[in-house]
Order: sequence, then structure tokens, then C-alpha cells
Amino acid sequence: MSIEKTKNSTKSADFVQSLERGLAVIQAFSEEHPSLTISEAAKITGISRPAVRRILLTLKELGYAECANDRFSLTVRTLSLGYAYLSSKNIWHIAQPHMKHFVDKTGESSSISVLDETEVVYVARVATKRIMTIAIDVGTRLPAHATSMGQVLLAHLSEAELEEYFKRATLESFTNNTITDKSQLLNVFEQIRENGWIMVEQQLEEGLRSIAVPIRNSNGKVIAAINCSAHAGRITSSVIQEQFLPLLLKTAEKISKDLATYDSSLL
Repeated sequence: MSIEKTKNSTKSADFVQSLERGLAVIQAFSEEHPSLTISEAAKITGISRPAVRRILLTLKELGYAECANDRFSLTVRTLSLGYAYLSSKNIWHIAQPHMKHFVDKTGESSSISVLDETEVVYVARVATKRIMTIAIDVGTRLPAHATSMGQVLLAHLSEAELEEYFKRATLESFTNNTITDKSQLLNVFEQIRENGWIMVEQQLEEGLRSIAVPIRNSNGKVIAAINCSAHAGRITSSVIQEQFLPLLLKTAEKISKDLATYDSSLL
């Protein structure tokens, strides 16, 4: 992730550029780039080689990275950064019993995601069987426009936030069903706000059918989305709408209620 993405943002006198650079270097590692040389990390992030070298050596010293044959890779310790988020939000502990009940009833996998710029990030998941060629786990990132949860989350952004999203997003086509037209997406978002749910038909991957609904905080603001994914050749759209949707709406309602109770206990 290039540091250029943040250069146009307004930065206060309290902004710590070294932290920004450190996070950019961490995010440079991915499934495509599990290990990087200093030069490769510098190219991906747009940060100078000397600065990247200092950051990587610092991460190594702190136990967040390791180095072999001049190639750096992240260690399992970096997971603690994600777990810190999950622990602070308490989403997993609150949602897991409700998600497990839903999965037990339907036999299909369920996940919860939040929006991070142009992507959804999985923060909780209860799986049954693998139905996608993409491996899904907590921490997985997927393009928001092509996923049911992403479309739910985008639908509840403000007008200004949506405009910013479209400026940043690359509306890539993954299948023949992927919606890449801005006006079409805006129409979908309007339907989501009216109906309270969305079913995405094979937009991210052929054979994948997914339905999603919003999760709200104590103020009624949409803070996450929960979905149910199934193989299109095995589960019909009518089964998902008639049998799974009512259960998913009830599950989201229970999670939202528990989150609101949790938030109130902190006041």
C-alpha cells in the first residue's frame, strides 16, 4: 500500500509520519508478496530505501518480522495487532454464539465484515465447508463493490463518503455478473436502504451466492454487515430468501442488541 494514498489528506501537527510509514510497510506484505527485500518494499510503499530498511530492522528487533537471505517476512506476532482490534470491539465474543446458531440451523457459513476504505475486512467467521476458491479467514480483505457485505456497508455511507469511495475505488470485474458501473451501484444501494438486505449473485466468484444484512450500534448506525454464503448450484435463491434471510435478519438483530447493551455498559 503506497504511502502516496495519504499525501492529499490534511495532517495535523500531531501527525506521526514515522508511524504512517511503519504501517505502510507492514501492509506491503500480502498473499502475493509474503516476503520482500528492502528494495521491493520501498517500491510498493513509495518510501525511500533507507527509511524502509530502518522500519524493517525495527520490526525485526520487536519480533514482528524476520529476515532470511535478505528477504523480510512478517511473523505471527503481527496477528496481535488485529486481535487487539477484535478484543477492543468485542465483536467476536458477542457475535459468535449467534453466528454459530445460524450456521447450525442453515448448514451454511456466515461472516461479519467492516469497511476499510474500498475493501471489506472480515472480523468474525463461522465456517462449515469451503465453497470458494479464495481462502476466507478473519483478516481477509475483499473488494467492497463485488461482495454482499461490502454493498450493504457502502449503501449506508453518507453522500460525501460515497463520493470519496468512488474516487478511490477500482471497480474491477471478477465475473460477468460483477457490477462496475457507478450509477448501477447507486441504484443497488438505494434498494438495500429500502429493503434492509441484498443478495449478490456470483459477482465475486462464479458459483457463489451470498446474502447480507447490516449490524447496527446503540445509535442505530451501521457499523458492520453479516452474511451467509452458499454454492449457487446447491442452494437456490428462493431458499436463501425464504429460509435463510429471516434467520439472518434475526441474527443481526440479536447481535446489534447485544452490542448496544455492551456499549451502554461502558458509559
